[in-house]
Amino acid sequence: MQPYILEMKGITKEFPGVRALDNVTFSVRKGEIHALCGENGAGKSTLMKILSGVYPYGSYDGKIYVEGKEVQFRNIKESQEAGIAIIYQELAVVEEMTVAENLFLGHELMRGRYIDWNRLYSETQKWLQKIGLNIDPETKVRDLTVGKQQLIEIAKALAKNAKIIILDEPTAALTDSDVEVLKQILRDLRAQGVTCIYISHKLNEVMELANTVTVLRDGQTISTDPIDQLTEERIIAKMVGRELNELYPYEPREIGTEVLKVENYSVRDERTGRNVIKDVSFSLRKGEILGISGLMGSGRTELFTSLFGAYGGKKEGTVWVDGEQVHIHRPAEAIKYGMAYVSEDRKKYGLVLEMNIIKNATLVALKKVARRNVIDHTLEVKKAEEITRKMKLKAPTLEAKVSQLSGGNQQKVVLSKWLLNNPKILILDEPTRGIDVGAKYEIYKIINDLASQGVGIVLISSELPEVMGMSDRILVMSEGRMVGEFQRHEATQEKIMTCATGGK
Repeated sequence: MQPYILEMKGITKEFPGVRALDNVTFSVRKGEIHALCGENGAGKSTLMKILSGVYPYGSYDGKIYVEGKEVQFRNIKESQEAGIAIIYQELAVVEEMTVAENLFLGHELMRGRYIDWNRLYSETQKWLQKIGLNIDPETKVRDLTVGKQQLIEIAKALAKNAKIIILDEPTAALTDSDVEVLKQILRDLRAQGVTCIYISHKLNEVMELANTVTVLRDGQTISTDPIDQLTEERIIAKMVGRELNELYPYEPREIGTEVLKVENYSVRDERTGRNVIKDVSFSLRKGEILGISGLMGSGRTELFTSLFGAYGGKKEGTVWVDGEQVHIHRPAEAIKYGMAYVSEDRKKYGLVLEMNIIKNATLVALKKVARRNVIDHTLEVKKAEEITRKMKLKAPTLEAKVSQLSGGNQQKVVLSKWLLNNPKILILDEPTRGIDVGAKYEIYKIINDLASQGVGIVLISSELPEVMGMSDRILVMSEGRMVGEFQRHEATQEKIMTCATGGK
């Protein structure tokens, strides 16, 4: 058995009024993939910021040992010099620079006072080959996919002689094919003796890749176990402190009359002249959860953003809401007809991150918190308190900026914003992306409650178990067309994937 390359002992970190880490112990063996799991707010990021020097020595209690020697990092640079590299979910690449320039940014290869470009390019080529990436070192990073940019970050870490690479939600924005490439590279790095700390909410990836799993909960170490002693269910139970016997709390309910009907709907992208949606017809009923499945690029988001008036392009077809034919060109018109849209990118499209919870929660329903067209602050606070209480929002105060909340609580604020408007139709695009399992369960309960109140819900998701576990009926899209429909009881992953990939 390999020795420990990293030991963090008795780590305690406090912020004003909050103990983020409480006597945490975290030990990682050389050459393993060690998964760090826990709900949002469990302390994972805080622990890694201590390890990477973001929180310097003296701002926490406890000791850190790398290869048996105690280290006291005063800044990020000292952590990097000790062989520790962290790759965040939001990549730190400079898109206007080349691959080579990104790879050696901050530790350029010099000849005297000038950069040695020939050596820079040859060294870049060497590191790219090491991770199996066949691209020109002079390629601008902006021209690469997110998956390839992720690999550039790994190559950058290796070029700095990293012994320990920390990956924070590395597959959150990747396509399925890019995920498979990343998995293989991590396996190859493990075989070469590189140690990886893998932080992910995707427990199927953890089960597939990790040698060992440490679970944090409420700032404390709950357990460290070899992967062969764990199942996804056991990890979830450790993370949330209880058994989630039914991960998808689906509840049968009465399905009402038709609330949305779409016939022969097509959308032409004016930039490319291509039809992104092709002759789509479907319906949604009151109290129904309608799952929408399909591969990336199948047109799921384009269809529903277009119906909501948020996608440019020429539209053809007919749309009815509650039996009334409607013509929606802007989101404001969709909102007027009782539609709500929770975007897949909550930070970019769903929230104003530097505004507080109150302002975000009432953003769509300003008329409900105004008197004579002037916002009544007392009424605004009251409405925000009511709706966020229903969402079981966890926040120190409603005056807190939304940027300070966990992913799950940010999503609850987005839902609060729309639900304050009492929508008839709620479109949820990847509603649990980047959210831990405990928060997912709470979101699912909210979806069930809304459906039981008669709201028609569209659930767009790339996670097949989620679509199958929560939907009454499932529609499958491929290349802009609706290619399959399944009732809950007849849907299987094989049937859905066969439709999504163009099979019969």
